[in-house]
Amino acid sequence: MNTSDTSGREAVTPAVHRAAVAAETARLVAALDGAELSLPVPGCPDWTLLDLVRHTGSVQRWFSLLLRQCIQEPPRSRDVELELPADDTGWADWLTAASEKAADAFAGTDPDAPMWAWGADHHARFWMRRMLFETLVHRTDAERAVGARTEIDRVLAADGVDEFLVNLPFATSFAPGVAHLRGNGETLRFRCTDTAGDWLVRLRPDGFGVEPGAGDAAAGPADAVVQGAAADLLLLVYGRPARDGDSVEKTGDEELLARWFTHSAF
Repeated sequence: MNTSDTSGREAVTPAVHRAAVAAETARLVAALDGAELSLPVPGCPDWTLLDLVRHTGSVQRWFSLLLRQCIQEPPRSRDVELELPADDTGWADWLTAASEKAADAFAGTDPDAPMWAWGADHHARFWMRRMLFETLVHRTDAERAVGARTEIDRVLAADGVDEFLVNLPFATSFAPGVAHLRGNGETLRFRCTDTAGDWLVRLRPDGFGVEPGAGDAAAGPADAVVQGAAADLLLLVYGRPARDGDSVEKTGDEELLARWFTHSAF
């Protein structure tokens, strides 16, 4: 861990992100054991388990390429050598190989190196963190598809909520609904109930963002509040249902809440 961020929690280091990519990939691979790859994935409409595996491994390979090249401007292509398996028995090994390529890219890249990124942090560490939560969320998707219990480390989950909220304002190129999240000062508070993590999002005429010092109780009340265990809060912001029914509490301005969840799809 290093210094605390605007949510009031201790910020997670790139070293933790990098180690967690390997661990989360291994858990996803474990979920594939004996599973039918044609299974539907509840968290990803119209996807099968095979679609999810191919997507996750492809993204890891692409992000690894970006890191190795330390790109300084938006890539013109997403083409990358996928080295797809010869048959359906090879997907678990293929996904493991993707995480190994990621580990190699991490080892050769300074996380503080300046680098183009679509989000708020223009350093290599952005892609390491982004790869983690791409993998972690899809790991939970795979576990739910096969009927396995899913658990998420609460500190990583809180970090994932932060990563989502801080970068969401920059996601309009692939999440066009985000452009509708504008307002006249309305606020939403997202708060973890089982670990540190408190974010105040303010909607402005030109967009929205997390308020500096949001984790300070002195920031005052919000128009709407979304609170729950960090793991369930993470799943919720990504459009997945909470693990245990109504474990996330939503209070306050119902119209504001509906507008947020309608247009924040990632």
